[in-house]
Amino acid sequence: MGRKIFLLAACCVLLIGAVFPLKEYAAGITVTAAVDGLNIRSGPGLSYSVVATVKKGAVFTVLSEKGEWMQLRLSTGKTGWAANWLVNRQQAASKTNTTAIITADKLRIRSGPGTNYSMTGSLTMGEQVTILENSGLWSKIESKRGSGWVSSEFLKETGSPGKTTGTAPATSAAKTKIKVVNADILNVRTTPSSKAAVAGKLKQGAKVEVLSESNGWSKISFSNGKIGWVSSEFLSAQEESPNSGKNSTGIIGTVTATALSVRNAGSLDGKIIATVKKGQKFSILEEKNSWAKIEYQKGKYGWVAGWYLVKAAEEPGNAAGNTGKEVNESKVTILHDGSNIRQKPELNAKVIARGNKGEQFKVKKVSGSWYEIELKNGSSGFIAGWIVQVSGSAPQISKEDGFSYLKNKVIVIDPGHGGIDTGTIGVRGTYEKGLTLKTANLLTSKLTKHGAKVVMTRSRDTYYSLPSRVSSAHINGADAFISIHYDSINDRTVRGMTTYYYHSYQKKLAETVHSATVTETKSKNRNARFGDYHVIRENKQAAALIELGFLSNASEEMGVLSNQFQESASTGIVNGLARYFKEK
Repeated sequence: MGRKIFLLAACCVLLIGAVFPLKEYAAGITVTAAVDGLNIRSGPGLSYSVVATVKKGAVFTVLSEKGEWMQLRLSTGKTGWAANWLVNRQQAASKTNTTAIITADKLRIRSGPGTNYSMTGSLTMGEQVTILENSGLWSKIESKRGSGWVSSEFLKETGSPGKTTGTAPATSAAKTKIKVVNADILNVRTTPSSKAAVAGKLKQGAKVEVLSESNGWSKISFSNGKIGWVSSEFLSAQEESPNSGKNSTGIIGTVTATALSVRNAGSLDGKIIATVKKGQKFSILEEKNSWAKIEYQKGKYGWVAGWYLVKAAEEPGNAAGNTGKEVNESKVTILHDGSNIRQKPELNAKVIARGNKGEQFKVKKVSGSWYEIELKNGSSGFIAGWIVQVSGSAPQISKEDGFSYLKNKVIVIDPGHGGIDTGTIGVRGTYEKGLTLKTANLLTSKLTKHGAKVVMTRSRDTYYSLPSRVSSAHINGADAFISIHYDSINDRTVRGMTTYYYHSYQKKLAETVHSATVTETKSKNRNARFGDYHVIRENKQAAALIELGFLSNASEEMGVLSNQFQESASTGIVNGLARYFKEK
């Protein structure tokens, strides 16, 4: 009897193998879990028992494939099966020697390419690493804190492949640079390692020729042509003269942090030499690895973290660019009778005098979009630049329309869902992921026409993780982050528009965009309110998540699909953003 059962089982196995052939994989093919709580089963089917549950991003080696199921090797050494539609296939590891900087506040280093591997250390924002190889969504790196694997989405590449010298990869510089030692005594070593023999010592202020830089070390020429290695954090660029600000990048940076440290080098390891405050504006003299060099006091220079600066181009129409412009022998001529001259350069400031058409006044200085003028009694007053004609060296100021406040603003547009993540599906079969992309494309086109710098987290039907979407806001220093969604609920009578914020500093953006969009679309107002969503909760920038309507309501689903609604919704969001920046 037992022999018959055995033969019957063997026949079943052969039959299954013929219907669902087993595809074996060469070593090294890996996949990552595409969803949180992925069930690993004892066999290739939903009827098999669950042997493990893993987190999103976990990496596995593929052993074989049967139908729509993959046999995987777990971190415990055991094997299990997962549905192939719930995993992402990874490309084979590619070798590289590229330098990069960390863009996350704290990035874990792991022993292997996946969250199921143990943590061996961590890195902080701004630190430099060398990427040794890439495997899917993970990169093997080497840093002064050790080597291991990190999530690739939190790396920003800064260098091209280079040669390996000594114990650390070195990227050859395109040309040599002169730098200055900023430590009291700096050891020069024979190889790029703190354990290497000391080849010499340099005093503070000594100038060296930097031949190449990599992984936190600089290869230098010193003492009549000797070659050695020093820690890059103790080298600073040569100090420019007080006039060096004239050679700036043409970009003004406004500080967004309450108190921002100024360092002697473009790194978190640089020594703090001063502090600047929120709202202060500086010309950016140089940018490197997400750090910006500024003149924080007259004749004094330092580096600040670029992700705490809101950037805008210096130009005649820009308030920051106008302030302080040369006004030698400049005069303004009043264009209209009864023009208000105010006590301060503000529309709500007290009116201290009025001028009539044709009257002229001497310009004392430019203050944003206003001219400070000398009145007939010798006192000073302010007049709006767009109601006068200027002559002389002072710039002519034009009245800005509402959309001018969008110019040069960095706006990250996040079309919700994508790829394997369809989002909600409407009662008529509408996929949320497709509709959010349609709205986002329209919105992007309109914002771009008004001079905004738009970054889309996705531009096609592709899956991107929530952390990578937030990272896009941080890396690009977004002035605003808007996540586009459509809603769903079991009660099919519910309709309307809702906008969410998580942090108090996001509330103004959410309320302004929501109000303008509801007005434009005539949608039912479900208000701007608190919401615990990853893309706003983990976002350090001003961010809002807008649900433009309910796909679970048949009539509203039909409405939001119309070109008229899409035009109105995108226009409303643009209007809201313009108003937000104007009132900010």
